[in-house]
Amino acid sequence: TSEKRRPNTDKMSKLSRELLRQHIEDMINESKEANRKFTETVELQIALKNYDPTKDKRFSGTLRLPLAPKPQLKVCVLADAAHIEEAQKNGISFMDQDTLKGMKKQKKLVKKLAKSYDAFLASDTLIKQIPRLLGPGLNKVGKFPTLLTHSDDMVAKIEDVKATIKFQMKKVLTLGVAIGRVDMEAEELLMNIHQSVNFLVSLLKKNWQNVRSLNIKSTMGKPQRLY
Repeated sequence: TSEKRRPNTDKMSKLSRELLRQHIEDMINESKEANRKFTETVELQIALKNYDPTKDKRFSGTLRLPLAPKPQLKVCVLADAAHIEEAQKNGISFMDQDTLKGMKKQKKLVKKLAKSYDAFLASDTLIKQIPRLLGPGLNKVGKFPTLLTHSDDMVAKIEDVKATIKFQMKKVLTLGVAIGRVDMEAEELLMNIHQSVNFLVSLLKKNWQNVRSLNIKSTMGKPQRLY
């Protein structure tokens, strides 16, 4: 059966591993030489072709990368009593049900909350009440909470959220997704890029025939063309 699965796992064969490693090293060296005052994020930029966003089914998919591209991501737990205890014990930001009730119909407060954190988790006992309490605010900015059950390990779940990326087709034929940072090892970035490209290509209707170009780029650096 492993033979049957091989075409799926090797979609990356279109990209030379050596060339990819060279581009990654060039990008890291360029960033070091520029001596920027912050740690740059590395983005995978994808341009599609033979795709009509108005007619073709818009794809969406999430992938957990081997290494978190943004470990400093700020996460808040919308918590019930049991989860409040766990959050306090681990020094994790949380909000209780009463605080959330106080935000009901307060669009400005919800907007402020959405801006304050990069991602949210919500207790399974609370998650169904989120739309009623907070309206569509979190959903609109793509931050609807991830479900947190009482059998989950909160710390591990937060690590999952930090390592998960999302590919979502909107109305345009370009996508960009953060897949790492310039202070990661070249081999670590290679692994994250490898999995991201494989996964993206598997979401596309005609796989590689839908890919016009692939670039990697650090925040302030110039794009490195991979495909």
